[in-house]
Amino acid sequence: MSDTMTIHLKIWRQSGPREAGRFEDYTVPNANEHMSFLELLDVLNEQLIKKGQDPVEFDNDCREGICGACGFVINGTAHGPQQRTAVCQLHMRHYKDGDRLVIEPWRAAGFPVIKDLIVDRSAFDRIIASGGYVSVNTGGTPDANSIPIEKFKSDEAFDYAACIGCGACVAACPNASASLFTAAKMAHLSSLPQGHPERSLRARRMVDQMQDEGFGDCSNHAECEAVCPKGISIKSIATMRVEYLRSLRSG
Repeated sequence: MSDTMTIHLKIWRQSGPREAGRFEDYTVPNANEHMSFLELLDVLNEQLIKKGQDPVEFDNDCREGICGACGFVINGTAHGPQQRTAVCQLHMRHYKDGDRLVIEPWRAAGFPVIKDLIVDRSAFDRIIASGGYVSVNTGGTPDANSIPIEKFKSDEAFDYAACIGCGACVAACPNASASLFTAAKMAHLSSLPQGHPERSLRARRMVDQMQDEGFGDCSNHAECEAVCPKGISIKSIATMRVEYLRSLRSG
């Protein structure tokens, strides 16, 4: 039995942020079920380059599902059909010969398209810069046991810190909300004693920055949790709201 299959692609092409975009149709006749999805696009781009055409631009780096650089919508689902998987770790064995796939970038006002499937996600960087950190004095490394932390708290913090900032939550949300990303980055710090001194200022600054970037608000559809490659829980959003309201009361 042959592993080779033909895949038909309808891909969003846009030459620049101020240019009009459109879908274009392509066929990859020599796809392999063992390829990753990004390798499929590599094969397509080899075909396009040989024909003297512009390759499809897409973002990627580690191709191991840990850096968050990759990401686009496949048949209406951010990162594709396999849960807890970034698109770089999605393999063609999840598709069959003759399948037609529609590929488009994250759609959000806060994520303007740069080219084709690449969007500008620097809004996430600005949200982090506004308060998603802990200020510490330089000096020697403190002893690991100097600040006792309950295991359930450290486990919770690690779960939230697993967020890779890929932006799938924004793309999946009907409101294009960045609440899951912002909440995860906030909640993992508020779960730990090291994050408590700045928690009020952090909550206010990060939520305000998220709103300033043009992202929508959360209305509890939970689509963000469904497509998150790291399975971040929407419980973090509840934590973020509590932290934000507490910060407003404290002035």
